[in-house]
Amino acid sequence: MKTALVTGAARGIGLATAQLFASDGWRVVMLDRDGDELAIAAAGVAGAVPVVADVSVAQDVGRLADMLAGAGGLSALVNNAGVADFGPIEDTGFDRWRAVMDTNLDGVFRVTQAVTPALKQARGAIVNIASISGLRASTLRVAYGTSKAAVIQLTRQQAVELGEYGIRANCVCPGPVRTKLAMAVHSQAIIDAYHDAIPLNRYGSEREIAEAIMFLCSDRASYITGQVLAVDGGFEAAGVGLPALRQ
Repeated sequence: MKTALVTGAARGIGLATAQLFASDGWRVVMLDRDGDELAIAAAGVAGAVPVVADVSVAQDVGRLADMLAGAGGLSALVNNAGVADFGPIEDTGFDRWRAVMDTNLDGVFRVTQAVTPALKQARGAIVNIASISGLRASTLRVAYGTSKAAVIQLTRQQAVELGEYGIRANCVCPGPVRTKLAMAVHSQAIIDAYHDAIPLNRYGSEREIAEAIMFLCSDRASYITGQVLAVDGGFEAAGVGLPALRQ
């Protein structure tokens, strides 16, 4: 049985991805720092192994290597854990900047490095979750967007350096996704603006992002590595074009 490790798996895209792996017969290790929420989520995923850990804490990540050592290798690693902290450049102190980088960038580096021996054993795949904010700049995202842009470059480094071991590394950049959190904080004006700016005229779903992740982890993507896939309804491709010009 193939094993997948999904970080930030207690909710949202991470949970949808864990559910999809399990439905396809994979053993899923679900990692999250929110133990209570993780327990609830893992109970609904067949055969899931919940692991309470914070990817920004080196000691927590260090335990993963030992846990996976006897598991027959790791066929897929999905680095999904992240924090979304938005604010103006002028109001972003270095402590706030570091808090975002500790999880969004350093966490990806730490976890991947910790489980590389297990990935080598199974000639596994890495999928790092960045964001459309790593491909195009936006207001209030100086730390978040920069962290996600760095994840994109880290993915390419991983693909080049780990390819000799048969390890593939790719990056998924979700656009606006209809998560509970997004719907709670997006006003109707924001929702309407996104719909106008996205060529498909809607938010994506967590399952749609998970499907792209699953594909990149599967044997169907066996010759794909070092790539960045925007799963965004055409948002990034639309560039600076005004929605009004498409009407």
